[in-house]
Amino acid sequence: MLDRFISARRARQFQRLLRNGKLTLLCLFLTVIVLRGNLGAGKFGTPEKDLDEIRETFSYIRRRSEPRRVLEEAETVQKSSSASDSTENGSNNYAEFDIRKILKDEDDGVEEFKRDPSQPYSLGPKISDWDQQRGEWLKKNPNFPNFIAPNKPRVLLVTGSSPKPCENPVGDHYLLKSIKNKIDYCRLHGIEIFYNMALLDAEMAGFWAKLPLIRKLLLSHPEVEFLWWMDSDAMFTDMVFEVPWERYKDHNFVMHGWNEMVYDQKNWIGLNTGSFLLRNCQWSLDILDTWAPMGPKGKIREEAGKLLTRELKDRPVFEADDQSAMVYILATQKDKWGDKVYLENAYYLHGYWGILVDRYEEMIENYHPGLGDHRWPLVTHFVGCKPCGKFGDYPVERCLKQMDRAFNMGDNQILQMYGFTHKALASRRVKRTRNETSNPLEVRDEHGLLHPAFKAVKVSSS
Repeated sequence: MLDRFISARRARQFQRLLRNGKLTLLCLFLTVIVLRGNLGAGKFGTPEKDLDEIRETFSYIRRRSEPRRVLEEAETVQKSSSASDSTENGSNNYAEFDIRKILKDEDDGVEEFKRDPSQPYSLGPKISDWDQQRGEWLKKNPNFPNFIAPNKPRVLLVTGSSPKPCENPVGDHYLLKSIKNKIDYCRLHGIEIFYNMALLDAEMAGFWAKLPLIRKLLLSHPEVEFLWWMDSDAMFTDMVFEVPWERYKDHNFVMHGWNEMVYDQKNWIGLNTGSFLLRNCQWSLDILDTWAPMGPKGKIREEAGKLLTRELKDRPVFEADDQSAMVYILATQKDKWGDKVYLENAYYLHGYWGILVDRYEEMIENYHPGLGDHRWPLVTHFVGCKPCGKFGDYPVERCLKQMDRAFNMGDNQILQMYGFTHKALASRRVKRTRNETSNPLEVRDEHGLLHPAFKAVKVSSS
């Protein structure tokens, strides 16, 4: 019919368009049916309700996608905030953190007690009847005897270090080794231990910081018969040796030294105060009172240093130190103090590291622990190494290497009880020295340290 009005070509195009239009309408109808069944108002809905619910559905879908975008934005903000906090509050890297930021002494508004500079320095109020006070306390407290066995006094080993971290990173590691070493010895020998990190008197810093602490501990622990002071840079290298306490029954002060060098030569290195024994008695309080006045820092210490350099043999020029002061007191007041002072050199209560450390292998090959002397020193003292400071008197590498060897020398005697030893004195690694056994209590304790006789305390039966 269309052929009458238009050409055959036009008619075919129009018919094709009509078929496509029918197909499009059919698809639209089917789409509406599907939408009504899934998104629309349901069986009894209206086109208006359909439209509203379709809008709500697409709004819900849009809201479902919102959290992801919000989380992504929050993560971006958090990263930005973390970067800001890293700048303001510091990073998580301990190696990069400046410890000085949290080690600032705050002024709390409380003024510290100031000593009258016109008065001589003293460690505290004068005490004249300590022996009587202490004796009465011991009678009233029989459960805390000053002797824990016959000829075995109750001993308190005292050591310490600065309240601040070491000035070099490795120093605190060696302080840890040093205190571990002392704990091992004390545990084996029934000795109590006190580690101090507080400066009790700001005027008595440096060499002299031990004196206020020692006096306070003597007065606070009347049950302690001997206080054993030991510097932080000294280590036990003979874990077996037991101090011959009976030898000092008539003495109050035991230091490593030589009578001739102190009393005759007045040599400033005639004794050493890095490791000494002090009895808890009135005599000790009196000598502390005599010792301390050279210690306050500033002009007093500087002037006392000039006196000591002038009076003592070969002493360099520097401020007064506790060792030189003790040599001076004993040399000039021998009649007053000498009878109660024992200068010990039969074993190494203090052993200068420079003459010992290179002979450790020879000692191990030829001798055994328990001698305490030049053959196997009780104590190796690293005088002048100063591992906690920035500068020492000797090369750092030599000091640290030899401190490791000294620690391992003592530690081997601990490890051997359990069947181990260091691979070498310079090695931190260990190796087995015996195989495991099904009868462990039959294993021989080479040095007798697992249950030493000098540690055992008899328990009385009720």
